Amino acid sequence: MTKQVAVILAGCGVYDGSEIYETTLTLLRLDQLGIGYRCFAPDIEQHHVVNHLTQEVVEGEQRNVLLESARLARGEISPLEELDADKFDAVIVPGGFGVAKNLSDFASAGDSMQVLDALKVALVGFREEAKPIGLMCISPVLVPRLLDEGIAVTVGNDPAVSGAISAMGGLHRSCGVEDIVVDLEHRVVTTPAYMLATRISEAATGIFKLVDRIAEMMD
Repeated sequence: MTKQVAVILAGCGVYDGSEIYETTLTLLRLDQLGIGYRCFAPDIEQHHVVNHLTQEVVEGEQRNVLLESARLARGEISPLEELDADKFDAVIVPGGFGVAKNLSDFASAGDSMQVLDALKVALVGFREEAKPIGLMCISPVLVPRLLDEGIAVTVGNDPAVSGAISAMGGLHRSCGVEDIVVDLEHRVVTTPAYMLATRISEAATGIFKLVDRIAEMMD
């Protein structure tokens, strides 16, 4: 496996971490294409813990984002601070509410959000070296703060999130669940995934297209 992709996680579970299906489908497609990968996550405490059966916050419980992300990566994961863009050909950020709660404060701050400094630092090299960056589900909301204004992205057709992207100086493009939006100039690829998906097969189609396009852009 000559090509290598960094995958940045935000915990484990749709309501307080990384979306499990989106992460698994991303890793599956990378492996099917013969592309190596390494997972990374910030070594910080989660914003909160959510009971995924009831979708209620579990009061008094705290978990670590890196340790929770290790569940998804089967233990093969490194702290986000160790991500060196020079060692990878691209980076992908799956969705899940952990993106809006742990990697940023979008869930509470909306278009006034701030992005985790460690994430900004980690992605500087990818942007400066024009290496492909893939984001799915809610994670494209990070782009105006994380990369720059004026970059075309999609979260599907959610009016609140697309409005926040526009308010931060981003460019939102409506998109179906099984498709992608590509900003060739800035080397950014996005897909709605579970912002729209009602079945895992729907999410898979768009995610596979995203990974395939990232692979093409690495050549």
